[in-house]
Amino acid sequence: MNDDTQTDDPGGVDRRLFLAVMAGGAGGAVLAGATAAAAWPRGSVHPPTEVGASGHTGATPPATADPLAMSPAAMDQSSKARVDRFLENATSPITQGVGGTELEWRMEAGVRTFELTCQNARWQVTPDQTVDALTYNGIVPGPTLRVVEGQPVRVRVRNDLDESTTVHWHGQRVANDQDGVPYVTQDPIQPGSEYTYEFTPGPFGSHMYHSHHNAADQVGRGLLGALLVEPADPATEPRYDEDYLYVLNDVLGGFTINGKGFPATAPYTARRGDRLRFRFMNEGQMVHPIHLHGLTLEVFARDGYPLPQPFRCDTITVAPGERWDAIVVADNPGVWAFHCHILSHAESPEGMFGMVTAIIVE
Repeated sequence: MNDDTQTDDPGGVDRRLFLAVMAGGAGGAVLAGATAAAAWPRGSVHPPTEVGASGHTGATPPATADPLAMSPAAMDQSSKARVDRFLENATSPITQGVGGTELEWRMEAGVRTFELTCQNARWQVTPDQTVDALTYNGIVPGPTLRVVEGQPVRVRVRNDLDESTTVHWHGQRVANDQDGVPYVTQDPIQPGSEYTYEFTPGPFGSHMYHSHHNAADQVGRGLLGALLVEPADPATEPRYDEDYLYVLNDVLGGFTINGKGFPATAPYTARRGDRLRFRFMNEGQMVHPIHLHGLTLEVFARDGYPLPQPFRCDTITVAPGERWDAIVVADNPGVWAFHCHILSHAESPEGMFGMVTAIIVE
């Protein structure tokens, strides 16, 4: 076997694909390989990906040249420019659209009632990347539904997509016919049709809602959102000053937090001494270990269920479908990086991208 076969033969195993499979699991091999390859381009070879609004390709940062051939000075300049844009974004958003905003509701005969519309929309992930998304009410993640344990809920869903869909209430003990699994608990909601879900929320905690029809595609392209069930007794959960979402996805727009990629990810802000509640939710297809610099995660619940023994850490691994709740005490001033520690999801030779944000403690 000659040396060329070992290193450059396109028929062999690509090193970047192998690393991506190890990071994302065999089930995510194709997706992981594409995004990892885009993050670490060789020359002008890129996997086929969607063209963003600015004209460049890829779910990861645009490559104007081979990053592996960049000079140290060029790497520094590119990295600094991205951080500067992120800090600019902290005070003046650099992209259009905010995902996960709380949805207003109205009371109908004692039932808290929400309206959701499944619709196509263009979604800006970074200043250089706008993608075609499937959305609830035009945003990614979809609007946050906040309900109360034991108090009845009604959600009217209208499907304005070109394909059928359903909604699954991930983590909730609903009646079987409200679970949103096509041809198991209901027929799919056809284009132009409506379907009303009714259930009594429980258990309390951090949960999700998302499509369960052609889910790898529909959830990946944006049909996902947070369902927050407040406990009937507020004393059941720890005290906190701010309530923050940290929703992960690795399909639409590449590696994102709350529907955005760095430098367009929104930072989390706090005053010194604040207690911040973080609700980590993985709506993607890969595992993501989220690492916090300079501060401590006090983890108190998994999948909405309080832990018998809370624990402290600085890295929490969030698998697809999982939810973790943690308190962060903002006791150390500064700008603290908060990112996925699979480094190919967060940084390239051109600088940070994807699953990177920060906590800013004033």
